[in-house]
Amino acid sequence: MILIKNGTVKTISGPDIENGQVLFGGGKILAVGETVEIPANVQMIDAGGCLVTPGFIDAHCHIGLDEEGIGFEGADYNEATDPVTPHMRGIDGLNPMDEAFFDAYSHGVTTAVTGPGSANVVGGTFLALKLCGKRVDDMVLKNPAAMKIAWGENPKRVYNASKKMPITRMGTAALLRELLMKSQNYMQELDAWEKDPKNNKKPAFDAKLHAMLPVMRHEIPLKSHAHRADDIFTALRVANEFGLDITLDHCTEGHLIAEELRKEGRPCLVGPTFGSKSKFELKNKSWDTPRVLWEHGLKVAIITDAPVIPLRYLPLCAGLAMQAGLPEEEAWKAVTLNPAEIVGVEDRVGSIEPGKDADLVIHRGNPLTDIQSKTMCTIIGGEIVYQANR
Repeated sequence: MILIKNGTVKTISGPDIENGQVLFGGGKILAVGETVEIPANVQMIDAGGCLVTPGFIDAHCHIGLDEEGIGFEGADYNEATDPVTPHMRGIDGLNPMDEAFFDAYSHGVTTAVTGPGSANVVGGTFLALKLCGKRVDDMVLKNPAAMKIAWGENPKRVYNASKKMPITRMGTAALLRELLMKSQNYMQELDAWEKDPKNNKKPAFDAKLHAMLPVMRHEIPLKSHAHRADDIFTALRVANEFGLDITLDHCTEGHLIAEELRKEGRPCLVGPTFGSKSKFELKNKSWDTPRVLWEHGLKVAIITDAPVIPLRYLPLCAGLAMQAGLPEEEAWKAVTLNPAEIVGVEDRVGSIEPGKDADLVIHRGNPLTDIQSKTMCTIIGGEIVYQANR
């Protein structure tokens, strides 16, 4: 067992604890408080003068599939040969040996949701994983976590080059509707056969339609890449037609339509906001977006879309949202507990509570407000995976 003592413990789910203590063992948090019962022979970590927080969580990135500094050889995030590829699985393209993983957890990011890019109308499944390990199968928190879909410029641009549908927004919506209708019929036929195999025929196996079953059965949401307001509304229109769960990823013009999004109540994953407006549909990109959506009662997570923004800068993004008026506690939630709840892994990560995974970070300084703050220690699953030279 290990005890962290003397630090300010930011639990996220409750008040900060000055000079608090966190006891963990067996990979789990055992106790948190001003004082906890300390077993004999416990290892001590003195966090005096430091901030103790849960690890940061990014709910939308491409870490491990778009590798650092490689180019084509490490680009495994877009199977841009077919606009509809729900049977692609992010886990199969992921390299946990990529240097981006160390760069992330050595700066306090311990969990990421990663998967296919936005070349295709339907790109395949994302997974949630811890960011330290050699074998991705042992790092998984949730797989699949979501089904990626994309609207707007990206699928139009990719398939216009080959003069293949979709080259319009109408085409994107039509392809998704076609897949959803076929998936709905496939599910109904399969359910009928499983319920009564004597009187119903088993449908012929279809890899694409079978991959959509978790979406149709509300086990995972559609993960909707959409920047522009009209694309966000189209995503909602189609999801509502089929009664499906959906998250609004990027949501770049969300602040312009916040009142309408309030009526929908869907989670908003905002970013990548840092950097240039690299294409037309980003013209209204603003750090105001997280604040405005939060003011309208929506659950907001801040994302990097790494490698667009390297994962190490996730807390910086939260700090810049604070600068635009997002309250500090909400900024912390946007990179910890909110993404955990949106992805459905809040029983494991996102806050410092007994029973959750011991994914903990000790910071010298506040990483959201102090550009010179430093990650002193990162703990994932109860194991110290990084320690800074003081």
